[in-house]
Amino acid sequence: MDLVFRALADPTRRALLDELFARDGQTLVSLTARHDMTRIAVAKHLKILEDAGLIVSRRRGREKLHYLNPVPIRLVHDRWVSKYTEPWAAGLAGLKHELEDQMEKVFEIYIRTTPERLWEAITDPVIRTKYQFGASIESDWTEGSSYRLGHPAAETSLVEGENLVVERPNRLVQTMRALWGPDAERAGTSRVTWEIEPVGDSCRLTVVHDQLPPDAPAEVYGGWPMILSGLKTWLETGETLTTPGSLMYQQQQ
Repeated sequence: MDLVFRALADPTRRALLDELFARDGQTLVSLTARHDMTRIAVAKHLKILEDAGLIVSRRRGREKLHYLNPVPIRLVHDRWVSKYTEPWAAGLAGLKHELEDQMEKVFEIYIRTTPERLWEAITDPVIRTKYQFGASIESDWTEGSSYRLGHPAAETSLVEGENLVVERPNRLVQTMRALWGPDAERAGTSRVTWEIEPVGDSCRLTVVHDQLPPDAPAEVYGGWPMILSGLKTWLETGETLTTPGSLMYQQQQ
């Protein structure tokens, strides 16, 4: 939390986050072009933001792309803001961006647990209900197998897809087809990659949601910060985290 607040204290770094909110996946060159400072100075600010977990960088060919990671800000909200405001006020702002190519969203979070325990939490149907709005997942977790995400309040599957890569306990790649509503269904099939990397007594979990159409509605990918915050809370404390998504599905039961 200290790193997050120190990173947000600087107006230039807040402006860089605004740039990534407006258009995610930018290079250092494109970000520098919008600020009256050297490329080295912008790179230093980006390094501070990355150390705080507020952005995630990924290489694509020769380019290094920077993505906004809203998870730390979501954790700040869950720790303090939601205690004093109506739960629905915590709903995520729309993250729809108009990009020329398919959208790619990157989310990163550190969780004090082991890779094996984290993998179990992702693939176990009972544990999944603790942090994904009461929804459980079913699969035999072999490459090429199918999976479905369902909820007692839903008559049909919420999500269906195929397990493309299963490398326990480090990497899981899946197709994703959202089925909970007409707008979500129109987004078609996208891809979700779970990457688990041990770091000391913790794990760095990176979730990449890509192959999204440019006009994909925010409801298809906007719930990840709530899901990952709930996953972290459950693994570290054994408690469930109340989020707008979980409240919505509780009311439907």
